[in-house]
Amino acid sequence: MPDAVLMLITLAVDGTPKDEDVVAGWTAFALFGLLILAVALLGLSLTKRLKNVARSAEEGRYDPSDPKPERQARGLAAARKLREEAERADAQDAQGAPGAQGTPGTGGAGDDDAPHTRRDH
Repeated sequence: MPDAVLMLITLAVDGTPKDEDVVAGWTAFALFGLLILAVALLGLSLTKRLKNVARSAEEGRYDPSDPKPERQARGLAAARKLREEAERADAQDAQGAPGAQGTPGTGGAGDDDAPHTRRDH
């Protein structure tokens, strides 16, 4: 108990430290820099490993009898996939029969009254 009383008296007498006495120091700055460097190196290593995995899959090093199930695209990836499919369909329509450009009265793709799902940006 006397130690606790002595510590309370010391805190009451000393007060708070001055602003110029409280600094993080060069040690904290160096540690922060080392942490940044470590995260950068881990990111580069991860990128390299992922490229190796993709290359190995393309070269057929993995067991083809156990294919990875394809995940359904969500969010922006799903929107991009739908846009690419629509562009591919439009390109096939454009290469089709004469009048497929959608000019009115020619029987092309633009003559139907159904609403179109593709928007031009």
